[in-house]
Amino acid sequence: MTPRRMDPLTAEVVDLIGTVVARYYQEYDAAAAVHRLTGAQARVLALLAPGPMPMRQIAQRLKCEPSNVTGIVDRLEAHGLAERRADPADRRVKLAAATDAGRDTAARLRESLDFAREPLAALSEAERTSLRDLLKRMLGDDPAL
Repeated sequence: MTPRRMDPLTAEVVDLIGTVVARYYQEYDAAAAVHRLTGAQARVLALLAPGPMPMRQIAQRLKCEPSNVTGIVDRLEAHGLAERRADPADRRVKLAAATDAGRDTAARLRESLDFAREPLAALSEAERTSLRDLLKRMLGDDPAL
């Protein structure tokens, strides 16, 4: 079976999304390094900042093996940025949680990311809202679907 050809507009959009993602990870990794963290450690810390999360769910969100998350959380614990807890609803489940220092580091990391802030600031609120809604729709997170 011959694969379908992508129309030129879709190909351009895919390439632009790829460029945005690459720039995001490049800046995220650089910001993480300032805090002596890897990009993966910073991403886990960002996931934990709002509240504790099961280790398995972290792996699902990062699209990686649970054993990778174990190592990342180990290193965050060594830095005093995260801790493990038993889930009060199911003591067999291990939760990872950001410490106060971890939440503070995650907030400083997020504030230091200028890549999206400057280009997005050039868009009107209506344009940013449209972009958000289109991205949600692409990801299947649009309740209107």
